[in-house]
Amino acid sequence: MALLASVLPALLAVEDAATEGKKIITAMLIVGLIFIGVIALGQTSRYFSHRRKEKRAARRQPQY
Repeated sequence: MALLASVLPALLAVEDAATEGKKIITAMLIVGLIFIGVIALGQTSRYFSHRRKEKRAARRQPQY
């Protein structure tokens, strides 16, 4: 009975649909920004890695 008494207020404190929807959309936008950030970080590191390899190859080539 004590468990039910402790859970009951949490069940009754349900927010309206508009507030829940707003929280869900906000969470989805945050997750999307994290995905975009990870992709941008990966592409940036790939770009700099490619530049670094090109510079190393250019230094190894003898210039006549």
